[in-house]
Amino acid sequence: MNLKQLEVFINVAESGSFSKGAEATFITQSTVSQHISALESEFGLKLLDRTGKGALLTEGGKLLLERARRLVEYAREITVAVDRFKGVEEAVLRIAGSSIPGEYIIPAALPLLLGKFPGLTLIQAQGDSQDVLDKLKAEQVEFGVVGAALEDDAIEYTPFAKDHLVLIAPAGHRWAGSGPVALQELVNEPFVLREPGSGTGRAYLNALWQAGIKPANLKVAAQLGSNEAIKRAVMAGVGVSFVSEISVQREVTQGALVQVPVAGIDIKREFFLARRKGRELSPAALAFARVLQELYAGGNA
Repeated sequence: MNLKQLEVFINVAESGSFSKGAEATFITQSTVSQHISALESEFGLKLLDRTGKGALLTEGGKLLLERARRLVEYAREITVAVDRFKGVEEAVLRIAGSSIPGEYIIPAALPLLLGKFPGLTLIQAQGDSQDVLDKLKAEQVEFGVVGAALEDDAIEYTPFAKDHLVLIAPAGHRWAGSGPVALQELVNEPFVLREPGSGTGRAYLNALWQAGIKPANLKVAAQLGSNEAIKRAVMAGVGVSFVSEISVQREVTQGALVQVPVAGIDIKREFFLARRKGRELSPAALAFARVLQELYAGGNA
């Protein structure tokens, strides 16, 4: 049994004529007879009575007609749905973002994305960079946006924007307005760090290591799992921390936090689109990737 046979059967049943069924399906009458005979043979049941008044449905034919109509209609809906999916007219896109992309970059891209593709629904999961890769490999999301290209043979990375990490301290801190602080002063100050899987944390700890400051020598007051938690802890006077510059613009402008320059160190990193290597992205995912690349074509987040 195939869809063509069912379409032929429906047209013959509705018209009551093999010849009209042939005209409606653009095949010969003998081919129509072959399709009907094939169905009757497969089901072991007579579907149509050939009478002087035309082709009349048997009780078994009536049963098949009801279900054949639903099946053929559903097959047509599949074609329409796939066409809409390809054109991003109606699609659901599941992605994941690490802390900074998930809180700032992806939301900033939504107006442009949905303006171009109003039929798209985006569902975002969030975690640190390692969490995003774990979700990606488990096929819970189609692609990720992360702040670190963690080594993984199953993942392919495409850089699309640059980020600048800055040292922040609470308002009224002794470093506020004092000019650049020396690197060695950092080891005497309580630090609030990100969790081990964080791309932000990896970036500043690696930069400090290369500048001669071993992470083990830092006075760690707390280790927290989100950028928002880091900012709140610093504002509360728990310690200082390095964060993405785009994440503290509001707090610095409002005077709740101060940005402290550090002599001899300038921490920069990139944001990446992460995808499963060798796997094809859906039209919706490709559209979102293009929007991110368009939005950050200047290079900076």
